[in-house]
Amino acid sequence: MEIMAALYGAVMKHDPANPYWAERDRFVLSKGHGVLAYYSALAETGYFSTDELKNFEIDGGPLGGHPVLDMSRGMEFSSGSLGMGLSFGLGIALTSRTHNVPFNVYVLLGDGECNEGSVWEAAMAASHYKLGNLIAIVDRNNLQYDGTNDKVMDLMDFKMKWQSFGWEAVEADGHNIPEIYHALSNKKRSSDKPYVIIAHTIKGNGVSFMEHQRDWHHNRLTQAQYDQAVMELKERYAKEEGDFSC
Repeated sequence: MEIMAALYGAVMKHDPANPYWAERDRFVLSKGHGVLAYYSALAETGYFSTDELKNFEIDGGPLGGHPVLDMSRGMEFSSGSLGMGLSFGLGIALTSRTHNVPFNVYVLLGDGECNEGSVWEAAMAASHYKLGNLIAIVDRNNLQYDGTNDKVMDLMDFKMKWQSFGWEAVEADGHNIPEIYHALSNKKRSSDKPYVIIAHTIKGNGVSFMEHQRDWHHNRLTQAQYDQAVMELKERYAKEEGDFSC
């Protein structure tokens, strides 16, 4: 949520009144199961009403469990099969150059999907073509559906791995909005190197019974759990209010 807030609230060049604007920045949600954060950002910035969020995963509704291409609602890409988003973002970033239309492409990946070879093929190509307008953000929560990353597929020195593929890589606290904002707005980064932010996060952050729990990769709340989660989040953000000025 914090990453999406920084992107749509302060960093990306976009216009909900003109979703087909040629010079808009593009966003690709490679980890498609994180779509609720995406829908929330789109609704809060005016692509559709926040009331529509109540229709999430309603049969036949427009807000499914993974994003489906719908430019009128700000959705650039259908995702669900993991490992595809960076390749798609690479193609869009190349299009910016070949059509001489200036924009950035932001791709949000999960660290679990970085097990897939397609991610690293795209990483190599982005470096080869010197795509400085391609920015990847990796949600580094160290947990995927089948277990912890180090047990399923150890990513080892993750920052060094990206650097070895020719990317400029930085790390940030993925729950700290000013820190994410400054990493995304880095004016000193190279203009001919793709850029990756490794955003360290906690799955279920701020909700005691969800944190670090694989079961909440996809699950449903009871009313009591919902009430507890809302209470805990309200208490947390009340304490932190005023700390997010950028």
